[in-house]
Amino acid sequence: MAGLGFQLSGEFLGTFLLILSILISGGNALVIGATLAIVVFLIGGISGAHVNPAVSLAMVYNGAINWSTFFMYAIIQCFGAYSAVSIYQMM
Repeated sequence: MAGLGFQLSGEFLGTFLLILSILISGGNALVIGATLAIVVFLIGGISGAHVNPAVSLAMVYNGAINWSTFFMYAIIQCFGAYSAVSIYQMM
């Protein structure tokens, strides 16, 4: 598995792309699904492609990640989502 920096970067990018695709597409399920498939393909092997704090929390309870990793993932995922909304608002 990749280092923590690569994992966090992947989670940021994946969450950013997913939220931005949701906003730009207006909720089009095909676009959102395609974006999620691409994100999972690109970062799945690096970070697990959680791209959602709820999924990361489930991974804690599943034993796949620990609490400290969860908090880092959740913070970076929220920052990725916030960044996507900020970029969208500037468009």
